[in-house]
Amino acid sequence: MNIFICKIKPVVYQLFIAIAVLVGSVFFACSQGKEKVHVLLVTGGHLYDEEGFNRMLSQMPITYDHVEHPNAYAAMKDGQIDKYDAVLLYDMPADIPEEARRDFIAMLDKGKGLVVLHHAFCSYDVWPEYVKIAGGRYHHFEWEKDGVTHPHSRFKQDVTFVVNVADNSHPVTKDVSSFQITDETYSGTEILETSHPLLSTDEPSSNSLVGWTNTYLNARVVTFTLGHDNRAWEHPAYQKILSQAILWVSE
Repeated sequence: MNIFICKIKPVVYQLFIAIAVLVGSVFFACSQGKEKVHVLLVTGGHLYDEEGFNRMLSQMPITYDHVEHPNAYAAMKDGQIDKYDAVLLYDMPADIPEEARRDFIAMLDKGKGLVVLHHAFCSYDVWPEYVKIAGGRYHHFEWEKDGVTHPHSRFKQDVTFVVNVADNSHPVTKDVSSFQITDETYSGTEILETSHPLLSTDEPSSNSLVGWTNTYLNARVVTFTLGHDNRAWEHPAYQKILSQAILWVSE
């Protein structure tokens, strides 16, 4: 009888281990899947190297659907936007239809995270609310604030400069140190005082802030003015802050 039990025990033990490994593997696969947030990428209104940009995104812990204007607004409607964890704007339209404005605000009111990237900061000249959403604006025209008239914003391409981390305790800039990058700079832009600084620079052709967070209704928003082309996209520090920004706004 004891001999029979001894023969059975190894079989039962091996079966137990096999089941444990299988369950562990399934759990690991599921947990890995949860780490990949699903992103809505919105483009249109500005040319860019789509292949290079997509190559950068493919190295991040995300999945994404790509929509281009004028079809992008349909994806932001209630019921459609619910399948996404965050929205990544890399577009530059000048205006937005009234219905799309309402959908955009409703999306943020539901807490959908938003990342405004580079030339998306220059969008919607005739929509005042976008300043409050992005935490600022690149002005294509002369603009006024607090009774003071300012000239239009400016850009400069192919600038090599140092980006400093303004808040190294924030999840978006975690484990990131100051880095040198070659990119397009923006100057003479509007940045709201309520925006929380993440990245800064002393480059004269740029506004001092090149990255910040903002809160609009129930949504987390991160805006980066960096990211014109492959020289930025291929930079490890840039990839890291963008990846961490997407993950943070999606929480």
